Amino acid sequence: MMKLKFTKMHGLGNDFIVLNGLEQVIDLTREQLRMLSDRRFGIGCDQVLLLQPPNDPAAQVRYRIFNADGGEVEQCGNGARCIAAYLSRNGYVHGNELIAETVTGNLIIHLESEDRITVNMGIPSFEPLDIPLLVPARSNSYSVDLTGGPVSFMAVSMGNPHAVLIVNDVDWTPVAALGTEIQSLKIFPQGVNVGFMQIVDTGHIRLRVFERCVGETPACGSGACAAMVSGCLNNRLANAVDIGLKGGHLIVSWAGEGAPVYMTGPATTVYEGQIEL
Repeated sequence: MMKLKFTKMHGLGNDFIVLNGLEQVIDLTREQLRMLSDRRFGIGCDQVLLLQPPNDPAAQVRYRIFNADGGEVEQCGNGARCIAAYLSRNGYVHGNELIAETVTGNLIIHLESEDRITVNMGIPSFEPLDIPLLVPARSNSYSVDLTGGPVSFMAVSMGNPHAVLIVNDVDWTPVAALGTEIQSLKIFPQGVNVGFMQIVDTGHIRLRVFERCVGETPACGSGACAAMVSGCLNNRLANAVDIGLKGGHLIVSWAGEGAPVYMTGPATTVYEGQIEL
């Protein structure tokens, strides 16, 4: 048995277990990660966030993300805000900027306060090979045949794969059924996060996201960025958009193709504790 200290945090209801591996070695099995994430037998979370010493000397921390099924994933914008708030509050970061190393590159995070943290989410890619998406050529939209008929979607990589559908009303959209069916498509060899976007006007959208290996969460930071850039690329949205999710609001801005995406929102600490494994 070992005792493991943790901090429970959330970004707009997308909740996390933050583990500090900067001063101790934390090497958890997939089974242990699943147990921690279990809402009945463990602590409960959408993702476990593990902080480790960076390999890149330009970064202050290595930031790793594990879904509730124990699998490691590439990107989590809400989690990035939470680890920035955690590191700042605990004295690991001095000043208002943090560089976090991830499996797909470095994130630059700017802290004004725990209620306003901005993450440079990097440059989105619409190339099928980068997403990855198994189609012959890049397009602004794609179509697939589902059980209920043909569905059009946009696709983008935010360091992780996203498909974005435009819907009339997110409240009446069968998110779980459509999300599950789209995630099972063989054209997404690494799976996909599925976003359902209702365009209110050019500066406001409502969004629900069905995440890989997690299901629907109250908020998804990378999903918010994916929806915004997809809508902007198709001339449906402005360069700065207020995104309404179940857990609250994010502001996402993007200057256009080839430019990085900036996401701004809060991070909240719920409690700290210790668990035996």
